[in-house]
Amino acid sequence: MARSERPGHLLVLRTSAMGDVAMLPHALRAFQSACPDVKVTVATRPLFRPFFEGLDVDFLDVDTKGAEHSLRGMWRLAARARSLGVDAVADVHGVLRSKAFRLSMWLHGVRVAHIRKGRLAKWMRMKSGGESCAAPLRHTVLRYCDVIRRLGFDFPDPTPAVRQPRPNPMGEKRGVWLGFAPFSAQRGKTYPEDLAREAVGLLAARCERLFIHSGGGAEAEFAAEMERAYPNVTALWGRVRLAEERDLIANLDCVVSMDSLVMHLAALTATPVVSVWGATHPSLGFLGYGTPPEGVLQANLACRPCSVFGKKPCKWGDYRCLRAITPQMIARRVDTMLDRTGE
Repeated sequence: MARSERPGHLLVLRTSAMGDVAMLPHALRAFQSACPDVKVTVATRPLFRPFFEGLDVDFLDVDTKGAEHSLRGMWRLAARARSLGVDAVADVHGVLRSKAFRLSMWLHGVRVAHIRKGRLAKWMRMKSGGESCAAPLRHTVLRYCDVIRRLGFDFPDPTPAVRQPRPNPMGEKRGVWLGFAPFSAQRGKTYPEDLAREAVGLLAARCERLFIHSGGGAEAEFAAEMERAYPNVTALWGRVRLAEERDLIANLDCVVSMDSLVMHLAALTATPVVSVWGATHPSLGFLGYGTPPEGVLQANLACRPCSVFGKKPCKWGDYRCLRAITPQMIARRVDTMLDRTGE
């Protein structure tokens, strides 16, 4: 496509889930490096703005619980986008709301492209399971890049993030600092509580400070209990905001995470991560972008993966895929990652 025909103002739309939004900055970093003259607007929830720190992007706030909850609301959002001078839309979400948004833009002459999620290939992987998952499918970050490329842009795949100094919201760092994020929104991606308790003890013995990443409710109660039990454990819920949590992760020596947001924040900050996988599988395209494969912990079971996102209940009822990953295995893998970073 001739340069004169290339769009000048790109809008990229992704409003959930948190981990999926946190993968988008990798694609935008590569795009902006190759096309610095193109204005970029990210349409997402205001909560997710910290993910894009360091990128030269504007934002179009999307309230999926309020004004943009309905399809009509998404049409109004499209009118706002057109008023900004947007002349190309990369829909990297591909849900009903985003389809309504891009349809409105297309009807008004704006160039649009949308993500191809590879659902058939993922379904076939889950049906066959086991060793068939050895060869990874196209990574989600690269699928994001593909959408932008279909709008007429040419740029290389992103390189992994590079570790850079970040402010430390938890004060001066002394010794080894670790993070532990045993939770997820889905049970198939949440480390069993009894094993998580044991893992906290093993990890706390390996560092000067251990931080528990969690949400509210029962997760926060667990983290607070671990803080009371171990003098060097800190529960993060209520102490840091999302931007500060990202900064903290950038200062950790290693973080242990499920297939969840913290894994992707570690990828954004180039922090060594041990990722624990249960019902889901890293070959389906959701591994933290650029994270080394030696950080992956998973059980080779014929029933894995049984779910793309971890929502499907375990057919055995015991989530044996998660219980097969023992706290001792996690601790040993952390030791390996710490040795690797010290080389």
